[in-house]
Amino acid sequence: MQFRQKALTKLQSPEELDLPVRFAKPRGVLVMSVTIVVAAAAAFWAVTGSVASKMDAPGILTHGQGSYVLQSPVAGQVTRVFAEEGGLLAAGAPLLKVHTPDGDILIRAVAAGRVTALAATIGTVVTVGTDVAAVERVAHAGDPLTATLYVPAGGASTVPVGAAVDLTVESVSQQRYGVLRGHVQAVGRTVQTTRQITAYLGDSQLAQAFARGGRPVAVQVRLDTSRRTKSGYAWSSSDGPPYALDSMTLAGGAVHLAAQRPLDWLLP
Repeated sequence: MQFRQKALTKLQSPEELDLPVRFAKPRGVLVMSVTIVVAAAAAFWAVTGSVASKMDAPGILTHGQGSYVLQSPVAGQVTRVFAEEGGLLAAGAPLLKVHTPDGDILIRAVAAGRVTALAATIGTVVTVGTDVAAVERVAHAGDPLTATLYVPAGGASTVPVGAAVDLTVESVSQQRYGVLRGHVQAVGRTVQTTRQITAYLGDSQLAQAFARGGRPVAVQVRLDTSRRTKSGYAWSSSDGPPYALDSMTLAGGAVHLAAQRPLDWLLP
């Protein structure tokens, strides 16, 4: 109580009235001003600014019509091969000749396409149901390529149609030629099983790789075209690679999601 009484007495003493008023030091004023400006700028950016985000997903370049695995309908030994990997086949065109106890049988293409894998060679013994080839459905060699990305199911709902996509192509040096440009054309409505991916790509190993983290959703990406590049597609560099792109080439995609305001993250 004595200390409190002395303090009150000192404050009420008229002798204190002649003491000069202490203002903030110039350095303190500067710090306070900067703090106010920064706080105001942060508040303005939180209301009017936006933050862009990306989603990465593995994918592959194809002609967009899928593939099929051609199986042998008979048991016997392959005596002739009519096609080679990369070659085009018309619907119903012969692929293999198999010698069986009942005579020679021709194994024909189910639909027009390009042979992406050929498992049978002359002398190969096949049984009923043996996979002999994988054929990508494509009518003409010049048909445009598309990219199929396999996005985790939990993030597929955030991918908007029309979103920009940057594709890193496995066979193209990113440091030298940049990334391939594209836009989301369609987003699948259901998750893809390993069997469904295999049926589309004609490759069970790729299907297992794409479904390794769980059942994904297929996102179709339309590649931006350009008349100035050798590949016929638009790249982040001016020219892109000096060669054409092949179907069934692996590519990683970075999907540009819709920009969000920082304030949306803070509000419930």
